[in-house]
Amino acid sequence: MADMVDWSLAVSTATRLVRPGPEVSREEAGAAVAELRRHAASSERHVREFTGMGSPTGGTPVLVVDRPGWIRANVAGFRTIITPLTDRMQARRSELPGSAALGVVGGKVTGLEVGMLLAFMSSRVLGQYETFAPAEIPADLSSLDDAHPAAPGRLLLVAPNIVQVERELEVDPHDFRLWVCLHEETHRTQFTAVPWLRDHIEAEIQAFLAETDIDPTTLLERLREALGSLPGVGAGASGPDESGADSGGGTGSLMDVVQTPAQRAVLGRLTAVMSLLEGHADVVMDGVGPQVVPSVAEIREKFQQRRAKGAGRLDQLLRRLLGLDAKLRQYQDGAVFVRAVVDSVGMDGFNRVWTSPNTLPTKEEIHNPSAWVARIHK
Repeated sequence: MADMVDWSLAVSTATRLVRPGPEVSREEAGAAVAELRRHAASSERHVREFTGMGSPTGGTPVLVVDRPGWIRANVAGFRTIITPLTDRMQARRSELPGSAALGVVGGKVTGLEVGMLLAFMSSRVLGQYETFAPAEIPADLSSLDDAHPAAPGRLLLVAPNIVQVERELEVDPHDFRLWVCLHEETHRTQFTAVPWLRDHIEAEIQAFLAETDIDPTTLLERLREALGSLPGVGAGASGPDESGADSGGGTGSLMDVVQTPAQRAVLGRLTAVMSLLEGHADVVMDGVGPQVVPSVAEIREKFQQRRAKGAGRLDQLLRRLLGLDAKLRQYQDGAVFVRAVVDSVGMDGFNRVWTSPNTLPTKEEIHNPSAWVARIHK
């Protein structure tokens, strides 16, 4: 039976639609790649010393990729994590008349949609720690079926995007590249120093997928509800303000509406974890910065302005629909939480957050750090 998603079509669609990167000479490209590799290696010690988190070194691949490389990597990782859901949906669909034909058509439609999304995202990601990564990025479409997850994960740095942003911000490129590497190395440290974290997040994701309503009729009804509540469509909806943040009313994204109550509970826990991880990485990259990134204050100020400003109206709409504005708030909320806890109980006291899933902050505690301190340090 055909896959629910035609992954090869997703890759070919995304690579066909992806925007070209900034113009660089072969020498400039080679120098940027080499520098990013050096910074990724040096960041390990800086992050370990600042956070006090013990982490094995040398076991996690660092890959400097272009936009098509990022696309192939994410297709392989995404395919790995949602396989249980697609297996369930295929089993249910096999009972329906004409399922083979529907499977081919549906898989191609979904492959096109995934490809368009990946093309949009591929020019915006600076770096990424792939928690659910195959051992290698497939070199061609036919090898997607051979990709298997590798326990340590891997760190990706998207060179053309980093060069593009450093030019747009008009900041020191050497400082900016190290600053980005510090953020991504913090994520690597989080997962390698906290062995249970990967399994915990995967379990939460699988719990979310297990609650997915696989009845096509019900899903269609929920999508219609989502469309009716989008900004400018529903009667009570209001659009984002100039900062791109949700100003109230309506829904934050399509995903907000096509969830079951059980999924919302899981998503609340996942949101808290992701806020913690992203906020922690932001705090570390800025905290390490003054010693090794002389222009860190200028970079942070300009980067925050860029985050808030966003791009054109179409870009802002896509960010809203895909829930990317919510991800930006995760950085902000998580950073506020981490700073407040460190100010209250010090870095060692904050590091108790990594003890077990029970010591992770709840969604409510992310917005009330003193409540987490009271619960954990009672």
